[in-house]
Amino acid sequence: MSDLEVITFRPEPAQFAWTFGGAAPVGRVRPPALLELYTEDCFAGRVRGTGDLVSQVCEFPFLNPQTGPFYVEGAEPGDTVAVHFVSIEPARDWAASTTVPLFGALTATHLTALLNEPLPEVVWLWQLDRAARTCRFTARSGEFTVDLPMDPMHGTVGVAPANLEVRSALVPDAFGGNMDTPEMRAGVTCYLGVNVEGALLSLGDGHARQGEGETCGVAVEAAMNTAVVVDLIKGVPCPWPRLESDTHIMSTGSARPLEDAFRIAQHDMVHWVASLCGIDTLDAYQLVTQAVESPLANVCDINYTSVAKMPKRYLRHGADCMEGAHARLRDLAAGYSA
Repeated sequence: MSDLEVITFRPEPAQFAWTFGGAAPVGRVRPPALLELYTEDCFAGRVRGTGDLVSQVCEFPFLNPQTGPFYVEGAEPGDTVAVHFVSIEPARDWAASTTVPLFGALTATHLTALLNEPLPEVVWLWQLDRAARTCRFTARSGEFTVDLPMDPMHGTVGVAPANLEVRSALVPDAFGGNMDTPEMRAGVTCYLGVNVEGALLSLGDGHARQGEGETCGVAVEAAMNTAVVVDLIKGVPCPWPRLESDTHIMSTGSARPLEDAFRIAQHDMVHWVASLCGIDTLDAYQLVTQAVESPLANVCDINYTSVAKMPKRYLRHGADCMEGAHARLRDLAAGYSA
């Protein structure tokens, strides 16, 4: 830990990025390095009470502010940036969630056009007990409350897209972005394929917790203090965002319809397993089919995101995932305390 350069960055409101691609870097990173970052919630901190309706206090498209982008020195197309999440901690003792008109999995949207009236806007404030590691839900109608386990994650992490594209921070795709998977928690390494010189890495959209699928479209949205170790894997491509924990490797796919997002994630996992185990693609197809877990990330964003999650214990012993980056970065981060 003592040999790592530590970069601390808390953006001013004017420094947030609202897109992947098209934003000038706010800093440079010489990997490996540790970034201590503040990220604002998806509402840019504007939803602070039950009367703060998104349609009134937020201005589209200025939603989902990202901290970054950071220019990763030496990163070129064909490389992979590794982002190891060391710690993700809520910066406040409260978080917000809401229904948003024409957004979510169980309502009409601009892509699912129905004659129904939009669902009403309702805001829920969640109380966070950072010592007890709980998030308290309080019903807006009635007296019901319940504490759910805190499970901080980042909904959004990504790099600049290829082909000079500029994409909204609300969109997940091959560059990463707003994938909204609860798997993006502390202890996990995210791998992102580099599309442009410097990669231009950003992250944001902290969630104190989120169920799989993010059904209503909004998690327990929280500002975060986050520490990540960033490294560069030269000459190793990563076609879609991948994740690695101590126990699993994971592939993600983002698309519409949901079946295509599922296919992308499973396809990437089959080829990844074939490579790691040195087996034929059809053998990997059979192995993945019988062993994979397939949690949903989001079924509400502009693109949906599916995850293919494969236990490492079924892979060839000693299989080297991404040149051992996860274990290396985990060891580099050992002993870190905010």
